Amino acid sequence: MSPKVVVIGSGFAGLSAACCLAKDGCSVTVLEKNATPGGRARQFEADGFKFDMGPSWYWMPDVFEQFFNHFGKKTSDYYNLIRLDPSYRIYFGKEDVMDLPANLEDLYALFESYEPGSSAHLKKFLADAQYKYEAGMQEFVFKPAHSPLEYFHWKIMKAGMRLQLLKSLSSEVNAHFKDSRLVRLLEFPVLFLGATPEKTPAMYSMMNYADMVLGTWYPEGGMIQIVNAMVSLAKELGVHFEFDAEVTKIEAEARQVTHVITSKGMKIEADIVVGGADYHHLEQKVLDKPFRQYDEAYWSSRVMAPSSLVFYLGIKGRMKDVLHHNLFFDADFKIHSEEIYTSKRWPTDPLFYMSAPSVTDDTIAPDGHENLFILIPIAPDLEDTEAIREHYFSRVLERIKMITGEDIQDRIVYKRSYCVKDFKADYHSFQGNAYGLANTLRQTAFMKPKMKSRKLDNLYFTGQLTVPGPGIPPALISGQIVAREVMKNYA
Repeated sequence: MSPKVVVIGSGFAGLSAACCLAKDGCSVTVLEKNATPGGRARQFEADGFKFDMGPSWYWMPDVFEQFFNHFGKKTSDYYNLIRLDPSYRIYFGKEDVMDLPANLEDLYALFESYEPGSSAHLKKFLADAQYKYEAGMQEFVFKPAHSPLEYFHWKIMKAGMRLQLLKSLSSEVNAHFKDSRLVRLLEFPVLFLGATPEKTPAMYSMMNYADMVLGTWYPEGGMIQIVNAMVSLAKELGVHFEFDAEVTKIEAEARQVTHVITSKGMKIEADIVVGGADYHHLEQKVLDKPFRQYDEAYWSSRVMAPSSLVFYLGIKGRMKDVLHHNLFFDADFKIHSEEIYTSKRWPTDPLFYMSAPSVTDDTIAPDGHENLFILIPIAPDLEDTEAIREHYFSRVLERIKMITGEDIQDRIVYKRSYCVKDFKADYHSFQGNAYGLANTLRQTAFMKPKMKSRKLDNLYFTGQLTVPGPGIPPALISGQIVAREVMKNYA
């Protein structure tokens, strides 16, 4: 008889787990709190605009391909990918703009133009980053991290020495490059990992390999196409979905989960439960105290990745000179990083990111209009009021006008903001974080919250608060790992 599996949450990790478990013969039901699937990657439509609500960068295409290959499929069976070239633009100032080319030879030439001799350093830096990426993918990220003993193997220990776990990314970058703009370019991918570059292991230069070599892509129709693809695959495999079905109670006896209860009044019998929703919320609010692995003191001591203040804007008329991805680094990177991770306050002069996907895709905005997504990374759990949001909105518009010459204030035909309160309301996000648990050395691998409950034999967790960590590719991997662990233990 097929085991009855309940997956809580239809974010990438939950969808990944559901697909894998259904393929392995389980009867899978996915319970989703919201009206549509995707978690933070949902999409909404308003006034003819289609807005991806969360993730907007498609990096590490090999991970997506590997996922679909597991089911005898390809990404191209579901959506069309476009490689962006330039990958993105960085504004260091009004007359100081860098476009990152997709072609490596052009990239080497770009580095030379900023710092003679730096192309040779970049080749070595990227070669090391490639090793870290490949070693990490082959030896580290697919482990369930139940115990440090999983990592006591000569291949892993040998790889670990070259991964530079004890050296900071900042020191690694600064050892190779002197120009401040090149340094900021190479440090920017870790801005969302949960620590300053000075406190992030040099291992994460693997993200530079993902960025500069594997490239930046876009699925036509928006990031929601990945969600749609995974839901379609899940349904092909027999997965059943229930939406507007928030899990309010996980019932257990002895060491076994017995039922899951939802806001719809459904009481579902379960042989196995996989929690793909917020780990903290499920443990502290949905499980009874005797079955919790951690207490509030434990969670309060965790270092969280940033939250975000996001603006979704519909603009009348097209922008004259912006790319699909734009980074406004005309403010002090170090000060903003410290305000996110150290002092934990609203930023004095924030860096911000602006995506204009309608530059690439004319199906997501009305004709003659632009679709804009603007994001300011902020510390989690900050005070969140409309007055604060409007203050930063005004400052962002001023900066866009000053740097690009585009005055969009009077051209806004649609506007919505999203911040800490919304992350908490929509996802029960711990401290209103947007990206999960910070990837610090002390929160890596077996030092993250455990994927398998120690208190209940048939309860598991997946997603950005457990292994391997935050981001879409890690979420896909997290779902695959938990499915494998479920089947191994169930068998």
